[in-house]
Amino acid sequence: MLRRIFLTGPTASGKAAAAHSLAVKIGGEIVAVDSMKIFREMDIGTAKPAPRLRAEVPYHLIDFVDPGTDFSTGDYIPMCLRTLTEIEARGKRVILCGGTALYLNALIHGLFEGPKAEWSVRMRLEEQAEREGLSALHARLASVDPAAAARIHPNDRRRIIRAIEVHESAGSAMSEMWRGPALRLEPGSFLLFGIEWERAALYRRIDRRVVEMVNEGLFEEARRLQARPGGLGRTARQCIGYKEILDADLGGAPIGEKGGGEIVSLIQQHTRRMAKQQMTWFKRFPIRWFRAVQSTQPEAVADWIVSEAAAEG
Repeated sequence: MLRRIFLTGPTASGKAAAAHSLAVKIGGEIVAVDSMKIFREMDIGTAKPAPRLRAEVPYHLIDFVDPGTDFSTGDYIPMCLRTLTEIEARGKRVILCGGTALYLNALIHGLFEGPKAEWSVRMRLEEQAEREGLSALHARLASVDPAAAARIHPNDRRRIIRAIEVHESAGSAMSEMWRGPALRLEPGSFLLFGIEWERAALYRRIDRRVVEMVNEGLFEEARRLQARPGGLGRTARQCIGYKEILDADLGGAPIGEKGGGEIVSLIQQHTRRMAKQQMTWFKRFPIRWFRAVQSTQPEAVADWIVSEAAAEG
């Protein structure tokens, strides 16, 4: 059996370029595992592959959701699994590429179907977390669903809020739902690889990429998206880069002709923080890491993956 190849890593690690090189090398098709690349028109801020690259290799689960529409992990997972089946039915090799930890976790450990999101409840819980701290919410979860609280890390904001939301809106314990069948990749059906960097080097890559995005028109793209009918939905509005720009606009902060150095610095800071959180998440998975250095080229990562995959048979 030719197993699916899953390539992950923190933001700005170079996984997209390596996945593209790998797809060219083995005749594969790329499935994005990215909660923001799904949205149409959000191009610069999500670092989507350029049109010339998308002409060379088929990409899937990119540009298929209106940015005014809310989209969840529960929407993504069944769509992703159908896409994998369709690719393999054509005799092509699947390459999953992305760093969205919630998607990665659901694909590997399983998505347990629950009730639809109750956004009014979720937003109230988000506000409570800001006001009282996440520890207070985790303590509340422990009182209503001890099994879920024992399984969910006290710093896992999304899952804590989701578990309380389910208890409030459905009157059911999330831990009870976990006992049901789950949508997931079949164990043994994939090989999981990642690209890692020394932290200071990764942070330099992040800072440089943010500047490149600004120079490509990130501020203009964010404002154009917000000005479209309906603006950005709750999910898309949380994308780092757009959020900082639009929050500054809403607050009347002086941005300046070139986009505002303070906002750029804030985007860099938040992106570095996200990368750190991603690396914490990745510790949960049996990832084989490629240790990248400044001279590393995408082709070298692709060759390493081919070699590792061949050794697995």
